[in-house]
Amino acid sequence: MIQQIYPSVPHPYRYELNKDMHFAAAHYIPDERAGNCSELHGHTYFANLTIVGNELDECGFLVNFSLVKKLIHDRFDHSLLNGHADFTGDKQPERYPTTENVARTLCELVQSHLDGMANKPICSQVFLRETPSSYVVYRPAAGAVI
Repeated sequence: MIQQIYPSVPHPYRYELNKDMHFAAAHYIPDERAGNCSELHGHTYFANLTIVGNELDECGFLVNFSLVKKLIHDRFDHSLLNGHADFTGDKQPERYPTTENVARTLCELVQSHLDGMANKPICSQVFLRETPSSYVVYRPAAGAVI
């Protein structure tokens, strides 16, 4: 695993959990303006999810690390992103599987699960590296979640 220092934002929560993971996936951007990215190709994505909160669950976790990995890895590893309902929309750029949209989707998927937890943790940031030299940081809009 790469040792990485991630950008972070000060927050008022007592706990901050960070989970690193890899997943391999193929995609294409269905727009000729995307250049080479409009052709089918793959990446080994590296993701870091930051989850914050004030309360621990009945096991003493903010969130179980393995749950976070399962939510992402089991869904997207060794798949074609364009084949997922989250990224189908040939005329909807907000649903193209760009790194930006994938990072946002990871945050939304995790947050959807977290919303059902009694201790109410929050996914505050997703760092998604597509290549060794290109990454995106996604944070929910101010006031939207935190």
